[in-house]
Amino acid sequence: MTSPSMTSPPASGFIRADDVLQGRLSDAQTVFLEKQYGHGKLIRLLEVVGVGGPFKVMSPWELEDARGQQIINASGYAALPFGDNPPELNTFLREVLEKTDQVMFGQQSITTWRAALETNLVRLLARESHDHHDSRVFFSNSGTEAVEAAIKFAQAARPKAKYLINFTRAYHGKTLGSLAITPNPNLQGPFRNILNPAVITLPFGDTEAVERAIKRVGDQVIAVILEPILGEAGVRLPPPGFLKRVGEVCRAAGVLVIADEIQTGLGRTGHWFESVAQGLVPDILTLAKPLGGGMLPVGATIVRHEIYKPLLGSVETVKRHSNTFGGNSLAMAVGLKSLELLMDHDYPARSRAMGERGLKRLTALQRQHPGLLEDVRGAGMLFAMNFRPVAKLPFSAQGALISEVTGMLALVAFYRRGVLLNFSLNAARTMRLTPAMNMPDELFDRMFSQVEAAAAEYPSSFALAQKYGLPELLALGKAAFLEP
Repeated sequence: MTSPSMTSPPASGFIRADDVLQGRLSDAQTVFLEKQYGHGKLIRLLEVVGVGGPFKVMSPWELEDARGQQIINASGYAALPFGDNPPELNTFLREVLEKTDQVMFGQQSITTWRAALETNLVRLLARESHDHHDSRVFFSNSGTEAVEAAIKFAQAARPKAKYLINFTRAYHGKTLGSLAITPNPNLQGPFRNILNPAVITLPFGDTEAVERAIKRVGDQVIAVILEPILGEAGVRLPPPGFLKRVGEVCRAAGVLVIADEIQTGLGRTGHWFESVAQGLVPDILTLAKPLGGGMLPVGATIVRHEIYKPLLGSVETVKRHSNTFGGNSLAMAVGLKSLELLMDHDYPARSRAMGERGLKRLTALQRQHPGLLEDVRGAGMLFAMNFRPVAKLPFSAQGALISEVTGMLALVAFYRRGVLLNFSLNAARTMRLTPAMNMPDELFDRMFSQVEAAAAEYPSSFALAQKYGLPELLALGKAAFLEP
């Protein structure tokens, strides 16, 4: 079948790869097709607020939208350690594709790329934390898959136990096992009847609650799973000593600890592993986002050897968990190179230094505009701005709606000033900045100057709604609640 005309949205036929590669699919056609055949509701919302692109990558850290506006990309959800399409990885990928003679699909074969990345991850973790010198790595394609694997490793190691302990406002993913330990009613929604009910949710940061729960049902607890910093809750840091004490209590009771480092691991917070930096010795650790360098999806679950064996340590059990494309050579090559770049340039140290600089400016900004910003937080190159609600309504359901609107309007306001932020799934009024760890100093400083300019233009949360305009607010409401 011939390629459809690229002068109007194709009604039939197939789009060829060359049509996309040669730019024959316009921005308008792309938006139409995304709404028609993809996640239309999300695309429509992004289109109404004007932050959805399509974008052109002007540099690893800067985008250009359809109107020609230059945008500093502070989004990426911590998955872009070197920015978008970084030249070092782009060049390396081309070289791998041209020169490698490795099997690309290595599920049932030994591959050099996988062996190298496994080795480096274990050696890096062992360097930072004891008890991991002989650990094993299981690769997958995403963070939620890495968590799913962690849950299975833990349950296999403690087959008689039945409870998982998690924490309020945690986020571990949206596949069913991960969703069961993500205590967000909106995300769990209609799936609760098929989620594992044996989950004990405790207040994040409450050491005494952990001690009481372990004392009450310790022998029935499979594992405690935690994020060392709650990312999707808006960069919520635990009180000092919390992680260390959780580890001590669990170890004394024989309960496993899973550290979800998907967002915090590999340098983002200023440390290779934030949980280890806070004094925890995790039994299982999950990684993803930065490991793929923003180029390919790579998830990893690192497991102490004695915990690895019950699930995958014998001929009888070796088939109990697998992943079709996890550990494929192209993903492993990118993971190996990404880790190498992070180590060669010591990006954890740079994140720590730049994070202190950025948080100092955000703190000053919050003091200057308390009517706009309720709070600011940061850990390395992971920043959060918590906005005051644009209005106050008496009912909790209305409050949740106002929070969503506040977050959306804040996203738009800062976008108009040239900075693209991240939503927070468990904190609607909190926008995060997760800039690339290699963002040049000048651009990093300019990003915060533009954040400051946006705050000066919108000095209160009410101003966010006031300056957005009634027609635009009505269009947003229609797209959010009325359109199918």
